[in-house]
Amino acid sequence: MPARPPLPRRRWRHRLLAAGLVAAGLASLAGCAALDRQQREWIFQPSDRTWWGGLAAAQGMQDAWIDYRDSRGDPVHLHGLWLPQSRADAPVLLYLHGARYDVRGSAPRMRRMHELGFAVLGVDYRGFGRSTPGLPSEAMATEDARAAWQWLGQQYPQAQRYVFGHSLGGAIAVHLAADVPDEAGLIVEGTFPSIPEVVATFKWGWLPVGPLITQKLDAGSRIAQVGSPVLVVHGGNDQLIQPALGQKLYERAAAPKRFLLVEGGSHHNTNAVGQAQYREALVDLFGLQRQP
Repeated sequence: MPARPPLPRRRWRHRLLAAGLVAAGLASLAGCAALDRQQREWIFQPSDRTWWGGLAAAQGMQDAWIDYRDSRGDPVHLHGLWLPQSRADAPVLLYLHGARYDVRGSAPRMRRMHELGFAVLGVDYRGFGRSTPGLPSEAMATEDARAAWQWLGQQYPQAQRYVFGHSLGGAIAVHLAADVPDEAGLIVEGTFPSIPEVVATFKWGWLPVGPLITQKLDAGSRIAQVGSPVLVVHGGNDQLIQPALGQKLYERAAAPKRFLLVEGGSHHNTNAVGQAQYREALVDLFGLQRQP
């Protein structure tokens, strides 16, 4: 069943983010630290909760634990869900989720990528699920994604490794893929070039709050540095992140690349609606073996 909360809640989240960023702009004199903290809360919406469909889909997945020290030398304990393949030569996918729900909320999407032939590791950033508590930031989530990538390389050194990011996680995925030399491919779904460009599509997007945004998640400036094929997927009915934003991100990527518009796909169910299109794109762009 698609990971899709009710429409009114999606609109509420959209308006909350817009109102929050506008309020942050008007209240900027309160101080940079407070402004940054508010933005991190509004953009990441960290939680140890998930929706009921995610709980069901996560049943049977294996727990994975990743320990490392961050750039300040502090210990970090990350929790992930691991879904292996029976084939020893299966490609491995690092799944980076978006805002609000912990990794269990992405379990249905992870299972669909598993059906396409990937062994899948989904990981919670700090502040989500059972990972180290704290308020996440763009820098912290990027560090956590890098640690998960290195863990996969140590555990499965012979496997082709791919990066997948949904929504906010797509921006983290772009930064990771631009920074590492050994990814076989990048897949992003429902993603944007930057938070300021998302805010510009809101009702109050004409207000000049862009310079005040500290968590820019600027995937658009990094995606051209990705050294592997790039697949940008977007739902034609995405009401949270407009398809035009996905198109802009795609246009800034270097070839080889492909833009996959899934008609009828929303921000939450594109992965399900477009499964057949995904299958074709994985063969055509990445040369992966077609799965039955």
